[in-house]
Amino acid sequence: MNQETPELWKATYEAKTPQELIEAYGKWAHLYDNDTLEVMGYVGPKVAADMLDFHLESQDSRVLDAGCGTGLVGEILDKLGYENVDAMDFSADMLSEAEKKEVYRKLYQEDMNGRLAIADNSYDATICVGTFTFAHVGPHAFDELVRVTRPGGHICFTIRDGAYQEYGYRTKMLEMEATEKWQLQELREEDYLVKENVTAKFCTYQVL
Repeated sequence: MNQETPELWKATYEAKTPQELIEAYGKWAHLYDNDTLEVMGYVGPKVAADMLDFHLESQDSRVLDAGCGTGLVGEILDKLGYENVDAMDFSADMLSEAEKKEVYRKLYQEDMNGRLAIADNSYDATICVGTFTFAHVGPHAFDELVRVTRPGGHICFTIRDGAYQEYGYRTKMLEMEATEKWQLQELREEDYLVKENVTAKFCTYQVL
């Protein structure tokens, strides 16, 4: 393990302002893939990408990777045959790492805590892995994911255990079901960071 890894990871969960979060990821971006995949056993991207693939009818689907980080999800979707995938992240440094993988059509720097500069109904599916967690993005962002995903499209996302209970994600999910914004297709708990004994909720909804 790189001796910096624990502190770099900790900083992303303890950021108190958007600027602190950007700075934390800026310092971690070049080590992120090795630290998460090899050191922590990060399986979240693979589990979520496979889940989304199961629910989509076509590999020609227009997909938004929201909170793409260094592009781990994009790599998996590319291997599954998806070529119309766009990437979005808050950190320019993480986006720079994602761009090197050459698996995205477009890349956007956007803050998911606000309104996205993306038109309504732009995508057939949106996937969001690793973003609904401590000190990152709250449940209000579900509304924007629905807005940019067309009716009938799918939204697949992870919520880290602990944050799921603490931040009110489930309450918001149920409110949006009750108001017929989306319909639950699948919700299960799976390993997320295997070597850290961390699980997450993996959810897929269909936009109504």
